[in-house]
Amino acid sequence: MGDSLSAAYKIAIEQSWPALLQGKLGNSGFEDKIVNASISGETTVGGLERLPALLQQHRPRIMVLELGGNDGLRGYPFATTSANLARMIELAQQSGATVLLLGVRMPPNLGPVYNQRFQAMYRDLAERYQVAFIARFLEGVAGSDPRLMQSDGIHPTALAQPILAKRVYERLRPMLEALAG
Repeated sequence: MGDSLSAAYKIAIEQSWPALLQGKLGNSGFEDKIVNASISGETTVGGLERLPALLQQHRPRIMVLELGGNDGLRGYPFATTSANLARMIELAQQSGATVLLLGVRMPPNLGPVYNQRFQAMYRDLAERYQVAFIARFLEGVAGSDPRLMQSDGIHPTALAQPILAKRVYERLRPMLEALAG
């Protein structure tokens, strides 16, 4: 469940981190299927509206939640974004899914205080709901090698996708192993 960071924005869907993650899972013997319910431009409002039907349709064991960046870019109140993410976590947990929350940063031009508050929102949600968490999903991609980011400075390139897939896989694998018992 995500936005353009997970929806293969301006790259082939086969090159996206969710598609690469599917390959990593298969190569590791996991039979779980990735359902990429990400939409470019998605906000937490839209995600929350779509989530109940998606949970009912797919009945996931694990939900990876990568949303909130567009809320931040549009200046939505932190309380609204946090409440929407909280409700999505609650709905996933009520459906029996374990949640992996991916935190994102805002571009530096929004200022360090805004960015710190934005990142704290994810950390607080992860602690409150005791969910698995990757604090900085784009760490080592955004602001490091210019070849890893598209010219807009927001979206990762195809070259960055294996890095992101590996990051999610490393956190997801123990979760899947725990579910296997």
